[in-house]
Amino acid sequence: MTASPGSEYLAVLVYVAVALAIGILAVVVGAALGPKKPGRAKLMPYESGNDPAGEVKRFPVHFYAIAMLFIIFDVEVAFLWPYAVSAGSLGVVGFIGLLIFTVLLFVGFVYEWWKGVMKWH
Repeated sequence: MTASPGSEYLAVLVYVAVALAIGILAVVVGAALGPKKPGRAKLMPYESGNDPAGEVKRFPVHFYAIAMLFIIFDVEVAFLWPYAVSAGSLGVVGFIGLLIFTVLLFVGFVYEWWKGVMKWH
């Protein structure tokens, strides 16, 4: 018996459709049944359970750049860890892949340094 083209993806399609339906249903039911009593207290920003003190200040964008650098190098460690564990069995091909990955990350790091992301203003 031959399967029709694309039938091997039917289970994945059903899974995605059910997941989307459950997500949409949860949002609609929450919006329909949830309380709708906006008040002054609910419109105030949350600050550790205390009333906000002082003037509102903008958060420097530089912190986001540093956070993105941290995430990039954190992901790098997550990708390098399996290689470190199984370096002996991967051989030369695995080493070349690791070398290409590391060189690309280093080039990105040098580019960000050159653009001045690391300078604290």
